[in-house]
Amino acid sequence: MLMGNLSELANINLEEGFVLGIDKPYGWTSSDVVRKVKFILQHKFGKKNIKVGHAGTLDPLATGVLVVCIGKATKKAEALQAEEKEYIAEIKFGETTPCFDLEKEVDATYPYEHITQESIQATLPSFLGEIDQIPPVFSAKMIGGKRAYEFARKGQEVEMKPARIIISDLEILSFNSPIVTLRIRCSKGTYIRSLARDLSVELQSGAHLVGLKRTRSGSIRVESCFSMEEVEKVLKS
Repeated sequence: MLMGNLSELANINLEEGFVLGIDKPYGWTSSDVVRKVKFILQHKFGKKNIKVGHAGTLDPLATGVLVVCIGKATKKAEALQAEEKEYIAEIKFGETTPCFDLEKEVDATYPYEHITQESIQATLPSFLGEIDQIPPVFSAKMIGGKRAYEFARKGQEVEMKPARIIISDLEILSFNSPIVTLRIRCSKGTYIRSLARDLSVELQSGAHLVGLKRTRSGSIRVESCFSMEEVEKVLKS
């Protein structure tokens, strides 16, 4: 079953499966959400071998749409993950961090006073369409059988190979120097943290993400997603 309302969730049928849209809480990993949902379902149905997975990782410091597939719906995860995503990103110019977001402390500062809304707007078209993007070293990309962040956390250098992505739309929602808020439509595999880095390089500065919300994944919008509190309450009732 594709995502429905709370009453449909309360009467979930594992044989049929369920696609659940969750507004991921800040600070939770995508795996945290999957483990929590699986734990609740195991207790609800009294069985351990319940399949639960997600269709597209969302960074711990990001919020918004996390698509969780339950039961037979896990077979749809790959197709759901391939669908277009939409984000609202807050990018702060003038400072960088090793992971390009707030997970690590600022490691360098740069001039940003020269950046205007007009200069940002003039730079955005160069990022539209099919482009090659280098993922952050602090990411879940696989390198030699390990996640890239495993090397990064040990201070080991690894070569991050560029990946082909598609950015369909970039819109400035606001600019209050040094922070710009962008709406972004893009393909799977796009790292908004890398976009922040690359945008700042083009503008001769540095930057990192200070806020990120996935507002849509395919047809599932954040407005129709459930909170973890709602999911727990409904499934435990």
